[in-house]
Amino acid sequence: MNKAVAIFTLLKKAIPNPKIELIYHSPFELLIAVLLSAHTTDRSVNQATTKLFKIADTPQKMLALSEVALKKYIKSIGLYNAKAANIIKTCKILVDEYNSQIPKTREQLEKLPGVGRKTANVILNVAFGKPTIAVDTHAFRVANRTGLAPGKTPLIVEDKLLEVTPSKFKKIAHHLLVLHGRYVCKAKKPLCSTCAIKKYCDFIIKQSL
Repeated sequence: MNKAVAIFTLLKKAIPNPKIELIYHSPFELLIAVLLSAHTTDRSVNQATTKLFKIADTPQKMLALSEVALKKYIKSIGLYNAKAANIIKTCKILVDEYNSQIPKTREQLEKLPGVGRKTANVILNVAFGKPTIAVDTHAFRVANRTGLAPGKTPLIVEDKLLEVTPSKFKKIAHHLLVLHGRYVCKAKKPLCSTCAIKKYCDFIIKQSL
């Protein structure tokens, strides 16, 4: 069994139901939640969107809400001014160019204000079931520490992960890496003693030298 197969097999055993922790009920709600999640926690986003989505769960309703009113719902989230502006601009594009539907290609998604490669990959994977791997800070850290897919940039790590990840794990690889990084392989105090993949981790080896 090669390293990638071993790591993902063990992570899947440790995390039987790997999925995004943002709360959403449609591709549109997912897009908004992911846009809001940059540089903040999923928990804080969920607290804000629980109220927001009750009155604005479509692009039309979000535009009707207005940028000023939107800020009141998301003011507890970091960078809320810029995020509110991007959300309103994005909703206008969705209404005007996509019949209020979420586009299904990375190129189209990345043209939406505030949507970068990571966000596009999340939407493609979670909303549309594509085998994309979004590399956030957690996935980036785990990929580098384990030696699974080392790289100096998220794009390099993403390309390597797509190359080494077995096909059967590609749809859930992002979630496994993110959740492992969030709760076990933490940035400051990783829980190495209880790590399910410590046998295959380069970080553990370096720490013991």
